Amino acid sequence: MRLTKKKAKIVSTAIESWIEERQISRDQGQTLLESIETIGFDWKRTAKYSFWISIGCIIISVAAIVADDYLRELLATLFNAPAILKCLILAIIAALIYYLVVKRRMKAPEKVFSNEAISFLGVIATAASITFFGEAIDMGRGHFSILFLMASFVYGFLGLWFPSKLIWIFALLSLGSWMGTETGYVSGWGAYYLGMNYPLRFVVFGIALSAASYFFSKWPIRKSFLGPTRIIGLLYLFIALWIMSIFGNYGDIFEWQRVPQVALFHWSLLFGLVAIAAIYHGVKQDDRMTRGFGITFLFINLYTRFFEHFWNTTHKAIIFAILALSFWYLGSKAEKIWNIGWMNKQKES
Repeated sequence: MRLTKKKAKIVSTAIESWIEERQISRDQGQTLLESIETIGFDWKRTAKYSFWISIGCIIISVAAIVADDYLRELLATLFNAPAILKCLILAIIAALIYYLVVKRRMKAPEKVFSNEAISFLGVIATAASITFFGEAIDMGRGHFSILFLMASFVYGFLGLWFPSKLIWIFALLSLGSWMGTETGYVSGWGAYYLGMNYPLRFVVFGIALSAASYFFSKWPIRKSFLGPTRIIGLLYLFIALWIMSIFGNYGDIFEWQRVPQVALFHWSLLFGLVAIAAIYHGVKQDDRMTRGFGITFLFINLYTRFFEHFWNTTHKAIIFAILALSFWYLGSKAEKIWNIGWMNKQKES
């Protein structure tokens, strides 16, 4: 067993207590103790974060080049080409990156983090290629939402083909962007579409995406995509509900300011009921994802209402003291639940 120093200490203590209680023989206990290998450093997590920091540095480096006047002029001179040519060049670069990822996965499938990091570079190149494609075909109508739809199809195909959950997540984010911009374009960039403002549209979209995620439970070879799809769907749903609980179905900030806060209570109530329903589903079905979303956003709802009603009428010291006590209570309860779960696991072992 390869364990971190902290976990190795816990397991060793448990084995020694079993020996003392004569649940296992001393020879068996010694064999188990000798099988423990202490890991001095979490290299897996280091590798994961190092690759993401590397990608971030690449993006910052490119941004710094673009921000520099001399280099920007040099780039403009070097790349003063038609938009369609830039689109094709970037598409070729993206294709080469994806080809490299496929080859690396076949040769070194264990290098998960570096493969995903390279895939992310392909995602950026693809987005840039689609952007220049939109510039090439632009007719001045402002119908740029079609580019988001194109990106969602490209990312969706690549994500399922590779397979890559990272690229699939970008497909879902692009699809959400398309929904928002397309409904805005159809409504003439007004505040409402079919009587719904933007947050309410994303409530509907989040419900639809969460429901559609169960398709992957019927697709064995892509069942691993069920989790990411549900997460994105639930994020769309709960974040939109949270915004609705603050602003309601209003599209004009001045109209919203004239409405008393109590008039938005039904949206707060709906937000709370959906969170409670998610908790109930999580407990009933032993689903940690829906339970976690429900608990998290139920607390976000409660704290949002707390700030809405007491921020202007209560001394700030009292507000933060209440917050400190509530989070301390929450932390102590979570610690107690964790300890019960840990002791039960020890007993089962």
